[in-house]
Amino acid sequence: MAEPVHEIEVEIKNVEGLHMRPAMQFVDLAGKFDSDIHVSNEEQSVDAKSIMQMTMLAATCGTKLRIKAEGADAAEAISALQELVEVKMFDETPGK
Repeated sequence: MAEPVHEIEVEIKNVEGLHMRPAMQFVDLAGKFDSDIHVSNEEQSVDAKSIMQMTMLAATCGTKLRIKAEGADAAEAISALQELVEVKMFDETPGK
């Protein structure tokens, strides 16, 4: 039986973009899930559980990223990562 696949597009909303600290938050959160998780922009797809690969996305404020999770907890992973990126904005104050 195939594993569930969930996918969503998110927009980086924090002013500083996906620099090292928010990338590490993303990787830490992704690592809590058993699902395989990948993040892609228009040019490349990377492993969401690798800090080196995530920083290669060089996502600035306004960049749209596609998050794809495959596995038993894929829906929960997508929901948590979307909240981190778009709602909590990596816990950074907007306009800072």
